[in-house]
Amino acid sequence: MVDYSKYSYIKVEKKERVAILTLNNPDAMNAIGKPEHAEIEHIFEDMNEDPEVNAVILTGAGRAFSAGGDINLMITGYTDHSIRIPSTSVKRIIINLLSCRKPVIAALNGACAGLGATIALQCDIVIASEKARIGDPHIGVGILPGDGGCIIWPLLVGMCKAKQYLMTGEMVTAAEAERIGLITKVVPPEKLMEEAWAYAKKFADGPTLAISLTKMSLNKILMDRINLLFDTTIAYEYHTLNSPDHLEAAKAFLEKRTPKFRSSEGDPFVL
Repeated sequence: MVDYSKYSYIKVEKKERVAILTLNNPDAMNAIGKPEHAEIEHIFEDMNEDPEVNAVILTGAGRAFSAGGDINLMITGYTDHSIRIPSTSVKRIIINLLSCRKPVIAALNGACAGLGATIALQCDIVIASEKARIGDPHIGVGILPGDGGCIIWPLLVGMCKAKQYLMTGEMVTAAEAERIGLITKVVPPEKLMEEAWAYAKKFADGPTLAISLTKMSLNKILMDRINLLFDTTIAYEYHTLNSPDHLEAAKAFLEKRTPKFRSSEGDPFVL
């Protein structure tokens, strides 16, 4: 029996061989700080080992799936590197999610951004409420989307669209996300969990060995790409975390003003 009492940020419910995981910090739009990061890193290992679970639904409490990284952690981490999340920990989230033999359905109830979007888009089925918006706005705070965004987006929507959204930080409506192949399906808000549950039950009650091996075969493509590129992209992200542009963007966000990037004024911070 897997003990889920160690999780405080992730609410775990199980019924009919389906686990429902809820990111449960709605006041912060389920932003991912260091404690939350640690829990997400390990939850899919536990899902893998739980014999009572055949399928998983991942969703968020409140009005967001996840707003992504904690902006306060980004700011304090600029001067105090000891509180930064290690890059190896970031990689383990993606590896553990892709390695989970149980099908994972993401149910996007609202805003889904940054690392939150990367996690959602690595899931096997992605169902979004009509109210959801999806994007990777790392660029808006002066950093590169190196925690998986630069890898999963071009695989899903092609290089042209990936560059459009990742280099501008634009958010995508649920309808547009479905149209371009970023997500599986968009539904009315009141139908979100019903639709996610239907997929979960189909997987949980189906030929689980064949379903699992199909997933793992397809995920081999994603895993190979992660192993090829992730160490480079996360190194680039951590490089931009040290940039004056990032510090300026983070401060501007908290002060509710437009950032004034030094690199756009002839003082670039380059490799």
